[in-house]
Amino acid sequence: MGQGLRLSVNNLACERGGRRIFDGVSFTLLPGEALVITGRNGAGKSTLLELLAGRLTPAGGQILWEGAGERSLPECLHYVGHRDALKSALTARENLDFAREFLGHPALSSAEALEAVGLAHAARLPVAYLSAGQRHRVALARLLVAHRPLWLLDEPTSALDTASQETLRRLLEDHRSTGGMIAATTHSPLFLSDAKEIRIERSPVRAGGDIP
Repeated sequence: MGQGLRLSVNNLACERGGRRIFDGVSFTLLPGEALVITGRNGAGKSTLLELLAGRLTPAGGQILWEGAGERSLPECLHYVGHRDALKSALTARENLDFAREFLGHPALSSAEALEAVGLAHAARLPVAYLSAGQRHRVALARLLVAHRPLWLLDEPTSALDTASQETLRRLLEDHRSTGGMIAATTHSPLFLSDAKEIRIERSPVRAGGDIP
């Protein structure tokens, strides 16, 4: 992955329904770095990820994506939110095959990605038959079928058991080891080494030092 990439967020502000959600959010992410976003419910954690993904327009501030040439920020990121965005009638493998072709820059095959998240046995099952935790693991497997340097993850441990959380942790660290970048919201520890942390408040603080 490109070592010259840089994501800079400067004094970002967001309004929804005429109400200011947050303002003054600033941080920088470089290759190999992770940012953990915390805060109370309704503070705007998920909204911040949606801004970064290009799904919402900031009310103020800047989002700067540098070092990717002509590829825009949305073209360089994976977003996994609360909704799994899977087609229930398709099998797990078919969902990943579609994502791999649609996203471009192919990486692992669908079979390899399902193996990595412990779902090789479910490859031919329609997603509608899977549990909430299994569906979430299929959604996370999309991260592995296409090369994209920035991963935006909204509560990535949701619905995952202890073993699956450890699998996720390894996948995140592997991504960082190759120069990947991560921004994740969480209520639970992600156990990411040397991660930056920012807490979204009514008067948000800047991204600071490492998580203890």
